[in-house]
Amino acid sequence: MLKHVLVPLDGSPLAECVLPHVVALARALDARVTLLRVLEPPSAAGRIGSVDPLGWYITEAESKVYLDGWTGRLHKTGLRVESVLLEGQAAGRIVEFVHANDVDLIVLSSHGRSGLSGWNVSSIVQKIIMRAYAPVMIVRAYQAASVDLTSLSYKRMLVPLDCSQRAECVLPVATALARFFGAQLLVAHVVRRPEIICRVPLTRQEVGLTERLTERNREEASKYLEQLQSRLDVDVRTILLVGDSSATALHDVVEQEGVDIVLLSAHGRSGSTKWPYGSTVVNFIGYGTTPLFVMQDLSPEEVEHTQAEMLAREHKGH
Repeated sequence: MLKHVLVPLDGSPLAECVLPHVVALARALDARVTLLRVLEPPSAAGRIGSVDPLGWYITEAESKVYLDGWTGRLHKTGLRVESVLLEGQAAGRIVEFVHANDVDLIVLSSHGRSGLSGWNVSSIVQKIIMRAYAPVMIVRAYQAASVDLTSLSYKRMLVPLDCSQRAECVLPVATALARFFGAQLLVAHVVRRPEIICRVPLTRQEVGLTERLTERNREEASKYLEQLQSRLDVDVRTILLVGDSSATALHDVVEQEGVDIVLLSAHGRSGSTKWPYGSTVVNFIGYGTTPLFVMQDLSPEEVEHTQAEMLAREHKGH
C-alpha cells in the first residue's frame, strides 16, 4: 500500500488546502508524511539577477520556521511527519526527491504561490505529474479548505472502471479509504456507443449493428459490475451508463451524485506505455472539479521518454 506521502508546500494558503486531505489519507493508510519546500533562486526560477546573501539567509530561515510550524501542527493530529528544505528549480527537485526517497504518493494543490488562473492546474503541478511516475492526488485550490485539519471525511467516492484488470489497480486504495471513512464507493462504467464512419445517414442494418454491439457490451459490463460488487467488502453501488463520451458521462456522475473524490488508474485496457496517463485521466486533470487520486501503474522505466526529454538529457550530458 502507500506508506510514504510527499506534500510539496510553497508557503501559500492555496498550497495549504491539501493538508486536511493529507491528514485524512495518512490516517486511513497509516502512512508517514514528508513536507517539502523548494526555495528557488532567481536563476532557477528563470529570473536574471544575483542572489542577495542576507536576503537569501532570511528567506531560508523563514522557510524552516514555516515547515517546523506545520510539522508541529500535523504531529498533534497523530501523524508521523518530517520536513525537508531544498534549493533549486521546484518541479525538478520535487521529482528528484520522489525518485530518490521511495515516495508512494504525492499530494498536490492545483495552484500555489503564483495564484489561481484559468488553467485547472498550474504549470509546476503539470510538470510534476508528467515526470514523477508515481501515484498522485490533486486537490483543487479554488475550493474552500477546512481550517480544522481533522474534520475532513469522504462520503461518496467515484471509481470509474473499464472492466479491465489493469484499471482495478486503484481498488485497494479506494476500498481502504471507503472502509476507514465508512464511505460509499460508486463504481461506474460507461458503455460507449460504437462509431460508424459514414457520409450519409446510417442504414437500418448499420443502426441495428451498433445497437446489438452496444447491448452486448452493456450485458458484459453488467456481469462484471455484479461480480465486482460481490467481492468488495465495502458499501458499493454500481453505475452502468451508455453514452458517446465516457468522460462526459463520468463528469455528470460527479455532479449529480455529489462525489467527494474521484479515484482512477492511470491507464485502462487501451492504455499505452507511450504516455504516463490515459485519455480519461488527462481529461479529469484538465477539467475535473473535485479532488483527484490517480494510481500510477507504470514505473519510470516502463514509460517511453519524449523526444524533448531525450534531447534535454543529451544536452545536459555535454
